[in-house]
Amino acid sequence: MRKNGAMRTWLAAMVCGAVAVTLSACGGPEGGSGTGSGTKGRAGAGGEVARTSAPAVDPKRIPDVGDRIQRRIPSDSRQVLAVYGEGKDSADSTAVLYTKSGTTWEKTRSWAAHNGTRGWTADHHEGDKRSPVGVFTLSDAGGVLDDPGARLPYTQSETFQAPHDWGKSYWHDFDYVIAIDYNRLKGSPPDDPSRPWGDDKGGGIWLHMDHGSGTSACVSLPKPAMEYLLRTLDPEQHPVVVMGDKADLEA
Repeated sequence: MRKNGAMRTWLAAMVCGAVAVTLSACGGPEGGSGTGSGTKGRAGAGGEVARTSAPAVDPKRIPDVGDRIQRRIPSDSRQVLAVYGEGKDSADSTAVLYTKSGTTWEKTRSWAAHNGTRGWTADHHEGDKRSPVGVFTLSDAGGVLDDPGARLPYTQSETFQAPHDWGKSYWHDFDYVIAIDYNRLKGSPPDDPSRPWGDDKGGGIWLHMDHGSGTSACVSLPKPAMEYLLRTLDPEQHPVVVMGDKADLEA
């Protein structure tokens, strides 16, 4: 009896050992101005588990930006503010500041942001309520408030004040602004009206304070974000903004 019991125990162990288990431009009202990675297991034909994972991120590239846009980032730029729009027709976006260390890009800060009320376009025109997709230098800053310690040339002036016939939530939009160098003269105050490409192509597109909804074409951020960017963006680091809806940026 003891011999038969031992045989049954040995057979049960053999069977259990064979079991394999496998177990996401600025104006007033009406637009005034982690990705996780993991591993999945899949049983192969012979019962073995195949391991798959998300592609590794190349630290020498700005994440989620395809070759077409990536090639437009100046080689001497060491500060990139990437604005990832949620969708082509969405006013919601996320702004991420990347800083280059040696040959690699490191994520520094990120913030919730807004863009044009109607989303994004690769062919911006005055009044279309869409932010332009592309790569633009950041050269000049200013605002209603005193210089908070900006590294970019800063022009403080009451002329930046948003009209008080706009809704109250818009009154502080231009307390701090950083000009996006789209259809403007670099080296001039952000509110300089010059439009080298003509008025039809729009202008006056800035990073500015957020009022909680979409803009005419600008990118808006919370006040702490604007203060941080003003104190951090350094002309010697050749800062640029890379902006657009996620699908367009990745293309």
